[in-house]
Amino acid sequence: MSRRSVNPNRRVADGGLPSVGGLLHPKSRSPPVLTIALVVLGVIILIAYFNSGLGVTVTSREAVSRSEGSCTPEVMQALPYLKKAYGNEMHKVLHVGPDSCTVVSNLLKEGKVEAWGVEPYDLEDTDSSCKNLVRKGFVRMADIKFPLPYRPDSFNLVIVSDALDYLTPRYLNKTLPDLARISTDGLVIFAGNPGQQKAKVSELPKFGRPAKLRSSSWWSRYFIQTGLRENEGPLKKFEQAASKSKYKPDCQIFHLSS
Repeated sequence: MSRRSVNPNRRVADGGLPSVGGLLHPKSRSPPVLTIALVVLGVIILIAYFNSGLGVTVTSREAVSRSEGSCTPEVMQALPYLKKAYGNEMHKVLHVGPDSCTVVSNLLKEGKVEAWGVEPYDLEDTDSSCKNLVRKGFVRMADIKFPLPYRPDSFNLVIVSDALDYLTPRYLNKTLPDLARISTDGLVIFAGNPGQQKAKVSELPKFGRPAKLRSSSWWSRYFIQTGLRENEGPLKKFEQAASKSKYKPDCQIFHLSS
């Protein structure tokens, strides 16, 4: 006697959870390529979720320093005016940001300035000159989301560029006070201008997250909340020196003291 086949749909109705196979036609099978693609997509979503709460997730120094709207080249242009504004206060200087090797090298050439640098991003693919500065301890790589390995008042002046724009407020609340902790005479912060052209969509994977270009009013309110005030003396001298040379920075430059 022939045996009657059982309808899969009827089994589901009888109780229990339906199996994945029961939801598909008996002869259909999920292609291996589709399964792999779904797994990869799931991993990407999880990585994006966990990274969304982090601070600086940029891993490429060159991607930051060469991107449109970068403030690191601005530091090099502003150095002559910073020297006129701070004078002898630029005795021990720390630069925090990409291309610290370039900034530190330029300052060391003056002979009267002791300079160090902190690279918040990778130091791969650097030239021999930069590697030499790293080897001698003038430049180091460090995650600025955590306290820097320096004692309080280690430097007269701390210059920051292309770093704070990539921090969420959660990490700004930790990083900015720490930068003030290690400086005696003030902070000079180069921040992106909202009017600048942002990084292209194709460059965002290099950054990990786009820069948050905040207005000057936002920064002013934030500095007050953090207990920092405008360093009026050096600010006036900087503006006077820049005005004489008709220098107009593309980035926002804040002169602060704690």
